[in-house]
Amino acid sequence: MATKIRLQRGGRKSYAFYSIVIADARAPRDGRFTEKIGSYNPNTNPATVDLNFDRALYWLECGAQPTDTVRNILSREGVMLMKHLRGGVKKGAFDEATAQKKFDAWKADKQKGLEKVAAEEAKAKKDAEAKALAEEKKVNEAIAKKVAEKKAAAVAEAQAAEAEAAEVPAEETPAEA
Repeated sequence: MATKIRLQRGGRKSYAFYSIVIADARAPRDGRFTEKIGSYNPNTNPATVDLNFDRALYWLECGAQPTDTVRNILSREGVMLMKHLRGGVKKGAFDEATAQKKFDAWKADKQKGLEKVAAEEAKAKKDAEAKALAEEKKVNEAIAKKVAEKKAAAVAEAQAAEAEAAEVPAEETPAEA
């Protein structure tokens, strides 16, 4: 029996959520499966993967063939690397402790990279917010300037009207006397 490690679709319309399952190669995508080894949610940023590492490694070593998407997921999680390192141990290229050290070093390096990307995204978001705030301040200053000009024009107009009103009765008074 040929086994596959594949995705099984779940979730509502336009919001796919996948289970990572071990299934017979002849079974339909959402049909019978042997074992569920994890889940994959592509809707989050970054995509969320919950994987039983040991079971995925076991099934790979038993000969289960992952689909392309699952192969990428397993590579990102380090399952494919661990399979490769275990193959080196079986061939006698190095011992189990060395393989574990190499894997731990890879995992630490990957974690540093993820933290760096997260920090860059946070900085970019903060810079964008600061830029938006500066633009909003400029717009508010322009609006405040226009309002001040309108108020100054209204005050000047009112003063001109008062001056006119004061001049008109003064001219009429001497003419009547």
